[in-house]
Amino acid sequence: MAANFSQVANFIWGTADLLRDHFKRGKYQDVILPFTVLRRIDLVLAPTKEAVLQQNERYGAQLDDVDDMLNHAAGYAFHNRSRYDFKTMLWDPPDLVANLRAYIQGFSENMREVLERFEFDRTIDRLDESGLLLQVMERFASPQAALHPDVLSNHDMGLVFEELIRKFNESLDENPGEHFTPREVVRLMVDLLLEDTPGIDQPGVTFAICDPCCGTGGMLTTAKDRIQERNKTSIVHLHGQEVNPETYAICKSDLFIKSKDGSDAQNVKFGSTLRQDMHGGRAFDFLIANPPYGKDWKQDHDEVKAEANRGDNGRFPAGLPRKSDGQLLFLQHMLSRMNDPASGGSRVAIVMNGSPLFTGDAGGGESEIRRWILENDWLETIVALPEQLFYNTGIATYVWVLTNRKDAARRGKVQLIDAREMWQPMRKSLGDKRREIGDDHIREIVDMRRRFEEEERSKLFATTAFGYRKITVERPLRLNFQASDERIARLEDESAFAKLSEPKKRKGKAADETTPAEDPKVAEGKQLQQDIRDVVASLPDTLYRDREEFLPVLNEAARERGLKLSAPLRKAVLSALSERDDEAKVCRNAKGQPEPDTEMRDTESVPLAETVEDFFDREVTPHVPDAWINDGVRDAKDGEIGRVGYEINFNRYFYTYVPPRPLAEIEAEIEHSESEIAGLLEALTQ
Repeated sequence: MAANFSQVANFIWGTADLLRDHFKRGKYQDVILPFTVLRRIDLVLAPTKEAVLQQNERYGAQLDDVDDMLNHAAGYAFHNRSRYDFKTMLWDPPDLVANLRAYIQGFSENMREVLERFEFDRTIDRLDESGLLLQVMERFASPQAALHPDVLSNHDMGLVFEELIRKFNESLDENPGEHFTPREVVRLMVDLLLEDTPGIDQPGVTFAICDPCCGTGGMLTTAKDRIQERNKTSIVHLHGQEVNPETYAICKSDLFIKSKDGSDAQNVKFGSTLRQDMHGGRAFDFLIANPPYGKDWKQDHDEVKAEANRGDNGRFPAGLPRKSDGQLLFLQHMLSRMNDPASGGSRVAIVMNGSPLFTGDAGGGESEIRRWILENDWLETIVALPEQLFYNTGIATYVWVLTNRKDAARRGKVQLIDAREMWQPMRKSLGDKRREIGDDHIREIVDMRRRFEEEERSKLFATTAFGYRKITVERPLRLNFQASDERIARLEDESAFAKLSEPKKRKGKAADETTPAEDPKVAEGKQLQQDIRDVVASLPDTLYRDREEFLPVLNEAARERGLKLSAPLRKAVLSALSERDDEAKVCRNAKGQPEPDTEMRDTESVPLAETVEDFFDREVTPHVPDAWINDGVRDAKDGEIGRVGYEINFNRYFYTYVPPRPLAEIEAEIEHSESEIAGLLEALTQ
């Protein structure tokens, strides 16, 4: 009889009641997860336990290596040669700790490596010290922990693990989205991934799939299942990498059970993908992932930067996003692991939040990564998903589908699909997950992608439609000048002027050891300050609207007092005595060119589809005739005016204008509300 995964998950979670007084909340998973894995493995090996023991007794002392023989007897790519199992260990409570350790040591090396990721040995000590080991093991040995694959399918076992992890992280207010994705989202991603795959129905066709942040392995196993539903003769090899030791162990142990030869499990590697690709740079037919949202990559910074410095020979040739979010690093890694188009190419599906769509200014890391993707024409489709789909967050998420084998009709184009309203409510919320995508929704989204037509929820764009040039627009500097008391007082705040009387730091001394106040240079500086004050005070209180008229007056006043102003001091005086004035003449440099007013500097985003000059003449010149384009701000790659940027703004493309209600209708509603309020007030006064 099949077990209900929710009931099993709740029963296992109930172990927390035993642990509450002895373990902190953050340590519950140190007990529950390894025992869950261990109990499922124990049940899987139970039918062949005696056969393994017999083979080990017969050949263990004679042969140096009996692993293959014992694996064959077990029926899996791993075995346990200990005479213990969960039931027999409980027969001898006084020796339970020693027997449990002997049982774990009895596993073949490949499974011990998995269990060691849980750091189980310390957990055993903690449970023994707390007097809880027997109770915990009795709970997991009970019939309610129905973990055998014949009772709880591999799919449902994955849901149990995901539910447990969700509960752990929810209790600690942490992010379970780093570990798994709702299964209906995975099904959608896989169905989008498999579309237009050459030879997918060919007998015996072989595919390699990789998830570089595989968590508990749900995406990998769902992808394999969906391929083999379509083609039962297909051969699918799974590959993954995971940095979290607990979820890595869950994934790998699960794959050891699912793939009898253990090949899929052996292809799951432990470690940070951003720091090191553990698959030796090999390419894959499909890549799929849900990277952590908004998680920084500071710990991997040195390795990531070194990889980026390799340029096109590395995994991050487009550049680096900000350190606070590594989603686009995972995407670059995945694109770097596509097959060569001449060998059939690859397809990529990744789910991310909204940040990778638009974060980052023109010329910045995120924008340059989007530019690299779009200019290489790899982006095929982006699907905007409903909110409240994920267990940990209600934010908007998007599925990106990319490939280096676009068919002719899709080349140079990108399809955006708005599926934000394609959802159904869940009967019972799970954390922040209150909605789900139904099978009908998945079919409709995939059909929209297949039709590749302009529809209400489907828009087609040229890859260049998301690009723009960010130009810098300058306005001329216009200043008036006057030696009024208020402006003269501002001179004291000018940095170059104030520093004249500040003590100077002496060479070879600590930063706080300064020149004594009585130092002659300080006195000299104070005198210069006073001389400048006298010069400025001697100026006429006249308003000058032309700097070329004011400068000779200032220079003459200084000459009369035998004072020659250095460039920094002249600039300080001009700054203090000036104010912006739209009626003043334009300030010009030595070449007679207008000086830009930095406070009025602005930028404009020019679509790539039109020239900078045409845009400027149409959008800027009619409003500010004296403005000009700063031709010194140019793109680092093509050298043209303006920095190139790319962003994808879903709201802009799917915006539907809703006209305001007629004024008469609004007035009538207000009158009705006022009448109701008046009636309530009248009732209160009676």
